[in-house]
Amino acid sequence: MVRAPLLPVAEALSRIRGAMQPVAAETVALPDAHGRILAAPVLSRRTQPPFAMSAMDGYAVRAADLASIPATLKLIGQAPAGTAFEGIVGPGEAVRIFTGGPVPQGADTIVIQENTEGDGDKVTVLKAAEPGVYIRPEGLDFREGDCLLQAGKRLGARDIALAAAMNVPWLPVRRRPRIALLATGDELVRPGEPIGPQQIVTSNNLGLAGIIARAGGEPIDLGIAPDNREALAAMAAGARGADMLITLGGASVGDHDLVQSVLGEQGLVVDFWRIAMRPGKPLIFGHVGDTPLIGLPGNPVSALVCGLIFVQPAIAALLDDQAQLHARSRARLGCDLPENDERQDYLRASLMPAAPDHPLAGELLATPFARQDSSMLSALARADCLVIRPPHAPQAKAGDWVDILELNAL
Repeated sequence: MVRAPLLPVAEALSRIRGAMQPVAAETVALPDAHGRILAAPVLSRRTQPPFAMSAMDGYAVRAADLASIPATLKLIGQAPAGTAFEGIVGPGEAVRIFTGGPVPQGADTIVIQENTEGDGDKVTVLKAAEPGVYIRPEGLDFREGDCLLQAGKRLGARDIALAAAMNVPWLPVRRRPRIALLATGDELVRPGEPIGPQQIVTSNNLGLAGIIARAGGEPIDLGIAPDNREALAAMAAGARGADMLITLGGASVGDHDLVQSVLGEQGLVVDFWRIAMRPGKPLIFGHVGDTPLIGLPGNPVSALVCGLIFVQPAIAALLDDQAQLHARSRARLGCDLPENDERQDYLRASLMPAAPDHPLAGELLATPFARQDSSMLSALARADCLVIRPPHAPQAKAGDWVDILELNAL
């Protein structure tokens, strides 16, 4: 049997993202909106500032009265923040004003208090001021009806503060996609459980749950399915109603890799299942009914790297998250690398500034670890980045520029 060629990473990612439909919206209170994805544009419900206000403590005066300095003016009232002076500032008059106070009618400039001398009901201005100085005009920041927050934006602290200033107490956001996780394999046990002589502790489901939560999804752990057709089918049924099913292990072609055959009986339609990447070649993508399925390989590093490369962007598509892109950047290579084969490599690497006596002093050096075995989870945990080596990349020398994915940003 002739196998289809391995699918390039970019095409696999494009197919996965393109197959996702944004989840429905829900309305949440402002304090609960942090980190959520805005589902619709938000218009301001007020003008900010709502009136012309002083930017400094001082005196509201008429600039025309300051043609000759010093100028002594009659103090006729005050305008602290939250209270307006109801009168009109006429020739030769001044109103004591504080930061945030409404500029009274008739005044057209603010003289800061450092440039004045007070004496009872009079104030002497020692330095002239042009019209408009230290006055924040009405609508300087935004006006009622302005669209200040766009759909698809992940809401941060600044956005929440802006929405509050817009007098918007509730926001429409995408609900958190429900992502079902199903680990497979007789060899797996949960952390802390009794371990048989041929068993290992499962870690992929917990790592993927962290990636899902960080991306804005809600992980649903379905447990560990044994290498048994009936049990796998029964446990996979728990994904009904989820927005995506992720299986861990069972994605290869061995006698015990049952995901494709068992779920095929439940209607699995496979789009692709082999990608030209390392780690992570045996990855399944398809649908079980209307539910997208990503079948990740069982090796811990393969599963987590594929989670970063494919699952995180898939959740971004479900959320219609317009800014959720891989934190791809560039760095200098810290060591020589051989010519690459037909698979795109993601090499675990350290990322640190070159030493002061290094020819590239101060620049970031990405140095891949000597051992890249896909079972070595500790190497992924201590890595700062993944060095990306495209298929058939030529030999690279230390100091060459390389593309990287910064893991802390992911």
